[in-house]
Amino acid sequence: MLPQNIEKIKEVRTKTSEVLSDLLRSQKFVLDALEQCDEKSYEQAMEPIKGINKKVEVIDQLVVTVMVRYSPEARDLREMIAFLKIASSLQRLATNEKNYIKNMKICNENTEPEVKKIILESLSINRCTIRAIEYAIDMIEVTDDKEKLREIASRIDVEASKTDDIYTMLEKDVLQRMNQEHMINEDFVNALKYIRKNLKILDRLEDISSKLIFARIGGTL
Repeated sequence: MLPQNIEKIKEVRTKTSEVLSDLLRSQKFVLDALEQCDEKSYEQAMEPIKGINKKVEVIDQLVVTVMVRYSPEARDLREMIAFLKIASSLQRLATNEKNYIKNMKICNENTEPEVKKIILESLSINRCTIRAIEYAIDMIEVTDDKEKLREIASRIDVEASKTDDIYTMLEKDVLQRMNQEHMINEDFVNALKYIRKNLKILDRLEDISSKLIFARIGGTL
């Protein structure tokens, strides 16, 4: 493999890790904001993801450069195809994150205590998401150890499974409360709807995980 090719591929990996790190910082900030129900902290959570689209464009350009100028073959070509698709997933991840932060501003000093309770109970989902992002970053760094790669991918799957279980229990609890009150509580319904948006982030991370498996091990996209 040409030295230029090696360096460009490493750069693609590094830039992708940087975008995921931005998303990780955002998730940690929004977790802090929600723990305090502090509406002033949501803007801080938005900061790390404001420039993600431009960073993703750089990744796209790097991948195209490798494919056009250096004509990679076999594994290198497969990896560049995977990272091109991962770049698209990163854009959607950022959009999901922005929408989630915007909607979760319902948690503020004026929020009803029962709604706050639902939101606080949902924060286990945020913690699972943070771990899953960290695992996705780890996967990018594992280039040759297939067993290690599969192990990390399974950890992402576990976190996603946990969030599904957490949301199911949360939803069941909310429905029971409304049933006891014999009325539809719009604030409860909206809280669930916004919390569900965070689950989409885990879906995107699972998608990125599968693309990294394709890049390093093969299979189908």
